[in-house]
Amino acid sequence: MSKYNALWEHIQKNGRQSFQLTFEEIQNIAGLPIDHSFLKYKKELTEYGYEVGKISMKKQTVLFNRIG
Repeated sequence: MSKYNALWEHIQKNGRQSFQLTFEEIQNIAGLPIDHSFLKYKKELTEYGYEVGKISMKKQTVLFNRIG
């Protein structure tokens, strides 16, 4: 079980083609702050039908895109 499972499930339930979440929103959903390990865990998201797009450190946002 991944520490980001709650986030992945939230993204899957969203259902939109593409959307953006702030680091703060991710922390609220996942129950933990986004950190460097997110880069390692992001590949798990493909199992939920999505992928991580652009990560903006300046805006503190992450773009998520539906696969296919």
